[in-house]
Amino acid sequence: MVRVSLVGYTNVGKSTLMNLLSKSSVKAENKLFATVDATVRKVVIGDIPFLLSDTVGFIRKLPHHLIESFKSTLDEVREADILLHVVDVAHPFHDNQIEVVKNTLAELGAGEITTILVLNKIDLLEQKEAPVSFEELKGYYREHGFDKVVFISAEKKENITELRKMLFEEVKKKHLTIYPNYVDSSHYIFTE
Repeated sequence: MVRVSLVGYTNVGKSTLMNLLSKSSVKAENKLFATVDATVRKVVIGDIPFLLSDTVGFIRKLPHHLIESFKSTLDEVREADILLHVVDVAHPFHDNQIEVVKNTLAELGAGEITTILVLNKIDLLEQKEAPVSFEELKGYYREHGFDKVVFISAEKKENITELRKMLFEEVKKKHLTIYPNYVDSSHYIFTE
């Protein structure tokens, strides 16, 4: 099966998004390292099943003795076909957090994995006086190497259909590389 991993800085909403996409109840708390071990769930979007894993939140300068503790969750990241890089877009230093995650992924050997940038917590961003529109922000992130960008609020369930459609298309591409003899790709249909 195609493997998708949620990655991102700590406290950006990965577990909340995991619960939403997998219709499960993974522990989601607003605290450092609430998720320590990788949690994996089978998810079906449209008619394609895939495995979705929730991973430990990254932090700047993760102490080396903790890296060994998180080995299983980091293995999930390295073995993923697709990464959902979740970001708290309302955080004042979210650009720095994106860089920390990108650098950590590169160190893990996962820097070239297909990635969807999921800018979460738009409900909190909309409460602030946002200096730019979502389209301008999307353009900014595309200029910085992210081809696939989506804005959501996992907690408020805003724009989840767009994320699911984008994820469906990426999972379908990977699924067809795993099962190349299944040439009738019109069989795959996105449904909510």
